[in-house]
Amino acid sequence: MVKKTKKQKLKFPSELRMDLVSEDWVVIATGRARRPETFKKEKRTSEKVSKKTCPFCKINGKERPSLVFSHGKKVLFKTGEMPKGWTTLVVPNKFPAFLPHPKLNERIEGKLYKKMNAVGFHEIVITCDHRKQMAQFSVKQVKEVFDVYQERYLNLMPKKFVNHISIFHNHGKEAGASIVHPHSQIITTPLIDIDLQQALLRAQKYYKRNKKCIYCQMNEWERKSKKRIVFENKDFLVICPFASKTAFQVIVSPKKHLACFERIKEEQKWQLAEAFGIALNKIYKGLNDPAYNFYLHTAPSDCRNHNYYHWHWTILPKTSTWAGFEIGTRIEISTIEPEKAAEYLRKQ
Repeated sequence: MVKKTKKQKLKFPSELRMDLVSEDWVVIATGRARRPETFKKEKRTSEKVSKKTCPFCKINGKERPSLVFSHGKKVLFKTGEMPKGWTTLVVPNKFPAFLPHPKLNERIEGKLYKKMNAVGFHEIVITCDHRKQMAQFSVKQVKEVFDVYQERYLNLMPKKFVNHISIFHNHGKEAGASIVHPHSQIITTPLIDIDLQQALLRAQKYYKRNKKCIYCQMNEWERKSKKRIVFENKDFLVICPFASKTAFQVIVSPKKHLACFERIKEEQKWQLAEAFGIALNKIYKGLNDPAYNFYLHTAPSDCRNHNYYHWHWTILPKTSTWAGFEIGTRIEISTIEPEKAAEYLRKQ
């Protein structure tokens, strides 16, 4: 007589997870899962451009900077001269997507299509070293970059037709970096992008219903569960989000409820610089210097009350390529669980 055995619980090979804020779904394809260390073994092709031909290394005297920092301090300079010894500077983009103009000139074409002038500002934030990227910076150097981001944000906010300010950084050809020299970009727009609009609406809806911030609730749960935390200090959390859009996606979020990045205090900037620098360095070491994008999500600069929102930075390593399914459905597929990604990054 054959003895009956208890049925073993088999883990389903794929899992759908919903992002609480966007309500987008992602697939965690554990059936196609890769071991975290395999990402480190992937070959990287780095584009080599000589400093002699780099436009950012030869910028002295060519562009009038909007802001200059040298070793953590703001530098005053006269019009028409480039201060010596600069470490971070901001200049207008030579090929801007948005341009200052006194009028939006909104109009209708064919009683159907709506268009307007792409009015705004487009600036480049350049760090001096041709090769050294933020993942290799000291805390002091990372903090200087955030000083620059904040100062330019505050300067651009009150200008006409500035309702949204986007700060982002592309590293690597696959991430859209057309120039090898490390740099970030700042673009202001009269519109608020649809993803941020949806996030604002859902955060507001959650706050009205629960009298609590949805981001604070998620951060509280992450600190309790500890499964997806990569690093934390006094003021900031670094986590691989529950519904990660890509393998090793990381979010750097303030623990305290804060809606507007530009209001960050000096001590908080040091804490942010530490957390952000560690997050980038872990990705750099753990994934063998992958291409990545990072960007800021903060409340719009439209002078409205968005106190229900919670600002944060997102770092998205380029660990996969969108194919037909992702493009057609807008459902991303990740081949590693965020819990395993966070565990791997913690060890780096």
